[in-house]
Amino acid sequence: MSDTTPFIRPDMKMFLDALAAMEGPALADMTLEEARASYVALHGMADRPARELAVIRDLTCPGPAGDIPLRLYDARETRDPGPVITFYHGGGFVIGDLETHHALCTEIAALMDLPLVAVDYRRAPEAPFPAAIEDCEAATRWIASSPQELGREATGVVTIGDSAGGNATIVIGQLLAEKPADVPVALQVPIFPLASAVEGSASFEAFADGFVLTRAAIEFFDAAYGAVREDARGFPIHGDHAKAPPTIVVTASLDPIRDSGRDYASALAQAGADVTFIEMKGVTHSFTNLRQAVPSTQGDLERIVAHMKCLLENLS
Repeated sequence: MSDTTPFIRPDMKMFLDALAAMEGPALADMTLEEARASYVALHGMADRPARELAVIRDLTCPGPAGDIPLRLYDARETRDPGPVITFYHGGGFVIGDLETHHALCTEIAALMDLPLVAVDYRRAPEAPFPAAIEDCEAATRWIASSPQELGREATGVVTIGDSAGGNATIVIGQLLAEKPADVPVALQVPIFPLASAVEGSASFEAFADGFVLTRAAIEFFDAAYGAVREDARGFPIHGDHAKAPPTIVVTASLDPIRDSGRDYASALAQAGADVTFIEMKGVTHSFTNLRQAVPSTQGDLERIVAHMKCLLENLS
């Protein structure tokens, strides 16, 4: 192996080879409906089955453009006051929904033994930037207020999300630092997030094709969502990092947007924020939703959860 050849885990390579052998159009060449269906199908094929939990319940909260669908997950029927996890799904703000991340949400709720609420924010291109962020903020503030419909008293909010949801995680942390909710963000966990523009970065060039998330897909999502480059709600690298809540930044070594997550972790460290940085070696973007097809990534998720538990215990 040369110095320029990236390390790829054996089970990850088997999955990438299987993906490459599948005939079919690229995401950017699909209709919107086809792209969304393909994302559901990918996770249905590649992710572990959902866990059975005591509580899996759909509910809604008020939002700026109408009710926002939510889904509550909890391994326990009843719960003493404590942190509530708020989950923002990935999918480029375009193709994800409650179903694409259902299995992952059951896993996080079970491993953390905390209630988790997944947010089904409005998607682009029907509702472009900043609609998704407005919904995520409204939902997080609602959860923080311990509404009767939730049946859980929040002492703090733990925000977490993957990819676009990682972007939302960072942005919501900044918005709630500026204008606090009823309880604080106790911990934020952006997983392979987009925090800064990636064009021209080393990872964007190295992993543009053949590593699950492609350059073409990133450009497809970017065009549909239409985030303003200078707006911190779109690219939170421009925000105030000194006020960030305790943060675990997770990246994947074979991810075209890897360097964006690295940039954000660096900005937190330079601002003196409480940051833990973890880069999972030999795996791609979306590894948290590939736990059946790439079994080693279950260990990666469990490692993230272990860090979350450790930090929450230290904060309490």
